[in-house]
Amino acid sequence: MSDLVEIQSQIDKLQKQASEIRIREFDKTVQEILAKMNAFGISIKDLQGKKPAGKRKSGVVNPKKAPRLAGSGSLKVKSKRAGTVVAPKYRGPDGQTWSGRGLMPRWLAALVAQGQSRDQFLIGSP
Repeated sequence: MSDLVEIQSQIDKLQKQASEIRIREFDKTVQEILAKMNAFGISIKDLQGKKPAGKRKSGVVNPKKAPRLAGSGSLKVKSKRAGTVVAPKYRGPDGQTWSGRGLMPRWLAALVAQGQSRDQFLIGSP
């Protein structure tokens, strides 16, 4: 069985070897990263997470920042009308409104569950 001093000596030697390998591979890895950055047109600002002022020269999309559809790898396409305000189509008994887009609001879902028709809450209907 080895002596504790021998084991610690081996540990020191191995740590020195690991440090030398790390230094050698560090330069090689930096060069590989720089080559890929040049090939894809990636700048230091892209890596820092800042938004570019204009379009990227290479047209490459940062995969970490790109919106994705749930469960797929395809990019989500934003509608030109996304975020536009739409006039309300339905009005509830307490003045709540809903445009008719997206999920049915809780107030209307509760009324429909009670047996009332969604159409009777249409704005402009008798």
